[in-house]
Amino acid sequence: MKPHDIQSALRSAPEIDLEADPSFDQIRAAFPQLTTFDKGGITVGRFSGRTPWERHVASDEFLHVLDGEVEVTLLADDDPVRVIVPAGSIFVVPRGVWHRQVPRPVVTLLSLIPSDHGPVSFAEDPRVEG
Repeated sequence: MKPHDIQSALRSAPEIDLEADPSFDQIRAAFPQLTTFDKGGITVGRFSGRTPWERHVASDEFLHVLDGEVEVTLLADDDPVRVIVPAGSIFVVPRGVWHRQVPRPVVTLLSLIPSDHGPVSFAEDPRVEG
């Protein structure tokens, strides 16, 4: 058991532009896992560019904005719900809900992400993807 240095992890992790089509290895390097937690891990990273849609079937995702701000779009039953999460704030994405994140313009984010990540989609609306 030990404390985990977020600033040290950020210094060694490159900022990444998610719309520049990074490789899986580049994404992993940009979001180092600080430690495991319950059913997943705690990661930290700095990024720009819209994320693809994702959905975590088995558990929620916890977001803590350390610097900047991020718009989180959730695809609920009806219209999309957009939430702006500023620096110093937290947000919980409920399990099973399609969501994506758009930094404004760059965000530093600490996330608790389930190990069983779930599906990812680049469709306009993954709920109607065929």
